[in-house]
Amino acid sequence: MLRALRPTPRLRNWFYGFSPPEQGGVLLRHRRVYIVPARQGWVFAAMAAVLLMGSINYALALGFALTFALAGLGLAAMVQTARNLALLTVSAGRAEPVFAGEAARFRLFLDNRSAFERPAVLVRQIASGAQTVINVPREGAAEATLAVPAARRGRLPLGRVLLETRFPLGLFRAWSYFEPDSTCIVYPRPERSPLPPVAPQAQQGTLRAIAHGVDDFSGLRAYHRSDSPRHVAWKTYARSGELLTKQFSGEAAAELWLDWAQLPAALDPETRLSRLTGWVLDAERQGVRYGLRLPAQEVAPARGDAHRAACLQTLALFGES
Repeated sequence: MLRALRPTPRLRNWFYGFSPPEQGGVLLRHRRVYIVPARQGWVFAAMAAVLLMGSINYALALGFALTFALAGLGLAAMVQTARNLALLTVSAGRAEPVFAGEAARFRLFLDNRSAFERPAVLVRQIASGAQTVINVPREGAAEATLAVPAARRGRLPLGRVLLETRFPLGLFRAWSYFEPDSTCIVYPRPERSPLPPVAPQAQQGTLRAIAHGVDDFSGLRAYHRSDSPRHVAWKTYARSGELLTKQFSGEAAAELWLDWAQLPAALDPETRLSRLTGWVLDAERQGVRYGLRLPAQEVAPARGDAHRAACLQTLALFGES
C-alpha cells in the first residue's frame, strides 16, 4: 500500500520542473528554486514569537519595535537567499576518462549574468555526496569540480546534482536540482604484468615483425628473454644495472597483438580486461605498434595517444550495448 503511494519518477520530475537528462546550459528559473527555513531560521522565528508575546503581555513599545525589526530582517534574508540561487545558468563540461578505483572529476560551470555576486553556493552530487562550495562573481562564471568515486569500469553518469545556498544569514535554505547529460568513461583497473614475448610461445599474445632492418637506431625498450644478446645495450647495463634492448627502425615496425582468446581460460572477464589494460599502457610506453582483439571487436595495430585512448575505451565499454 505504501509502495503504491510513492511518487513516480515522472511525477517527481514534474514537481521539480525538468526532465532528465538535460542538454546544454540550464537556467534556474524561480520555479526551480525551493526555499524553507533552516534550523537557525526556526530558532529565530521562535525567538521573535516569544518577543511578540512578551510585548503584547506587557505592552512594551520597544519590544514591538524589536520584534518587527527582527521580522523584517528575516524576510529580507529570505529574499536574499532565494535571489542568490535563482537565474543562474548551469552547464556541464567534459569529464576526462579515469581508471577504476580513481575519482572521476566532473566539471560544472555556473554563469551569473546578474549585476551582483552569488557567494557560498554549494554544489553536491546526490549519489556519492561529493561536494564543493564556490563563489560566482557578478556578470561572470565560476567552475565547480566534483570528484566522484569511480568504482567500476564503464560509463559513469554524473546523475542528479544539488545546488544549495544559505547566504546571507543562514536562516533559510534555498536549493535546486540539475541533472545533465554528462558521463565519464572509466577504464578497467590496470594489472601490471610483462608484455607478451617476441616469440609466439606465450599464451598471452603474439608479436609479428613486418619489417627487418637494423641500420637506424630508434631507442631503447625493456629487455625480453627472446631478445638477441647482440641487441642488448651493454653499456647502459654497465652504468645502471638495467637490462635494455636496442630498438632499430625495422624492429620499431613490429606489431604486438593483445588477444583476449589467448589469455588463460581460468581468468574471469574483468581480470582479463585489467590485464589487457596493463598491456596497452606498457606497449604504448615502450613505443610498440600494438593491436587489440576482443570477442567480436578488433582495434587495428597502431600507436600514439589517440590509439591508446581508443583501445582503453574499447576495454572500458566491453559488453555494453
